[in-house]
Amino acid sequence: MSEEKADNVVDCSGLYCPEPIFRTREEINKLSSGQVLKIIADDPAFLEDIKRWAKNTGNELLEVHKEGYEIVALVKKK
Repeated sequence: MSEEKADNVVDCSGLYCPEPIFRTREEINKLSSGQVLKIIADDPAFLEDIKRWAKNTGNELLEVHKEGYEIVALVKKK
């Protein structure tokens, strides 16, 4: 697990594609460049969706891992 501290957390548990990515976009837009958003989701598709989304938007995916049924991602705003 990264030592990076999250500036904000969005819990998307119980939400399914594409809602976790929509919520991620909404929350990242509230942050300043360089700040970190932690996203928690339990939709299995989120694991690949967050990787694609970060690459397409230019935001930095610092970490993504599974914790039981949850997928936790840390994204640094560009």
